[in-house]
Amino acid sequence: MAKIIGLEGFEVFQADDIKSGLKRLDQTDIDVVICDVKLPDGSGVDTVKLIKEKHPYTEVILLTAYGNIPDGVQAIKNGAFDYITKGDDNNKIIPLLYKAYDKASLAKKVNQLENRLVKKYAFDKIVGKSKALQRTIELAKKVAKTDTTVLLTGETGTGKEVFAQSIHQESSRSTASFVAINCSAFSRELLENELFGHRAGAFTGANKDQKGLFEEAHKGTVFLDEIGEMALELQAKILRVLETGEFLKVGDSKPTKVDVRIIAATNRNLEEEIAKESFRSDLFYRLSVFAIHLPALRERKEDIKDLALYYAQDFSLKAGKKPLSVSADYLSALVHNGWKGNIRELKNVIERSVILADGDTLEVSTLPLDMQSDGMQVAVPSSMSLSEMERVHIHKVLQYTEGNKAEAARLLQIGVATLYRKIEEYKL
Repeated sequence: MAKIIGLEGFEVFQADDIKSGLKRLDQTDIDVVICDVKLPDGSGVDTVKLIKEKHPYTEVILLTAYGNIPDGVQAIKNGAFDYITKGDDNNKIIPLLYKAYDKASLAKKVNQLENRLVKKYAFDKIVGKSKALQRTIELAKKVAKTDTTVLLTGETGTGKEVFAQSIHQESSRSTASFVAINCSAFSRELLENELFGHRAGAFTGANKDQKGLFEEAHKGTVFLDEIGEMALELQAKILRVLETGEFLKVGDSKPTKVDVRIIAATNRNLEEEIAKESFRSDLFYRLSVFAIHLPALRERKEDIKDLALYYAQDFSLKAGKKPLSVSADYLSALVHNGWKGNIRELKNVIERSVILADGDTLEVSTLPLDMQSDGMQVAVPSSMSLSEMERVHIHKVLQYTEGNKAEAARLLQIGVATLYRKIEEYKL
């Protein structure tokens, strides 16, 4: 069997008993184990459980001359991929081996992606060393280990969702789902359906039951971004989830129970909204058990250099360029800007600069005109008209997006229809 499998291109290891087999598994990254049921030092059926406990992404196929239904059932319960009887294995083992290998490979890839996600949203991946940012991170780390509801406040673009993801990844709920929704992006009726789901027949077109985001996030975290935009009627339903862990689906009379942690965020002053009677005071007090304010970028200008270098490298790689450096004048222009859009605005400006950069360094000339210093000399060929400059710029952006018109329009900050008109006008 080892020779047959080896001819298929697999690297094959052999072990005479359970002890030596488990030792090999500890020493080598094995994708698939083919194991006899009757072994000198125990049962292969019981060994499946031992293997899956220590090596959950390794698949096990059991092979025996003593096939019986109870053993097969128990093997599958213990986590075996499949169970076949000797004599039937000649035509079955290779196709079965490939299926088991594909499953093991996919499980390992998914695990790697999950680990990357954890690393991406770890607190130490948040860029910046300023005191204002570090104080915020320390608060977030402390509350992450609890199950307390968190309210994140701060201006648009300060990174509230990044902090919410990091809190989730550092919590005991990190293996479950993190579900985010922007409350300002939906009408009241649509938002209610998105959050809580519906029963079949609840409204025209509701042909079957549908889970909402709260159910999808069971045992995990729900992030309610821009909660200050939520209608008062829905605020009452969120309050009920916080107080009882229950909610009513649209068109249902029986409550649904969920176990979720809620992290909310807003760029509004909710106390002012309470005074205007557009936000519930009881919900505010439940949400603000632990409030964290994220500093605006202008309050942590010492972080701009690190952020600029980080995004310059990130967008360079995405654009297929070698990592670009940042000139002193370029950095000075960034530091002196007001950044009303905070990190989101900085990120967009640097992405634009990377697209426009022709050399190895981001220069002031790649910045938007309102950010370029008044005394800066810009070298523009006398023969290059405004329309020619526009044509070149659009062409560069389309190259960067690999022809994706919607993404190009987003970067150019124009409508898709306008972009198509420009493409036709300049024959791009």
